Amino acid sequence: MHSLFCLNFMEVKNIFKELQINEAINVPEVRLIIAENEEQLGVVPLKAALQIAIDKGLDLVEISPVSKPPVCKIMDYGKYRFEQIKRDKEARKNQKIVNVKEVKLRLNIEDHDFFTKAKNAEKFLRSGDKVKITVMFRGREITHPELGDNLCQRFSESLAEISNVEKAAKMEGRNMTMILTPKQN
Repeated sequence: MHSLFCLNFMEVKNIFKELQINEAINVPEVRLIIAENEEQLGVVPLKAALQIAIDKGLDLVEISPVSKPPVCKIMDYGKYRFEQIKRDKEARKNQKIVNVKEVKLRLNIEDHDFFTKAKNAEKFLRSGDKVKITVMFRGREITHPELGDNLCQRFSESLAEISNVEKAAKMEGRNMTMILTPKQN
């Protein structure tokens, strides 16, 4: 089965569900534009607009259904749809997806482990991802949230030159979380 730019039928249907073409247009008169040279013919009866489109071998496409009267263009609908799908695909391809990477710490973390986790977080930040720092509390450690706050502060200071704090350290259940984002150049 041939797919149009690997889009499924529902995606194509959603993109063009609002556009009415040819006989599907149900209004007495339309404001008519010829797409090839953007020539405006003014307000014409629907039957005359359909006849002009048929004579040119093109489609009558309702571009702006909310205006009074609706704006219609005479164009090749298949070509228009192809170009629109191509633009949408290009726009999706150019979107930057930001991932959130998580680094988990404990209150009694050793210095070497701390620096290893900071180095990993630095690598994530340099690649453009956000970093969520989670300090996990066990048992009675929960009675000392200031220690977790100090650890988060220390972690953010070690990465201060390449990151900003998006969300300050905050207790969430038995964990304290903080989110760092990469600095914009």
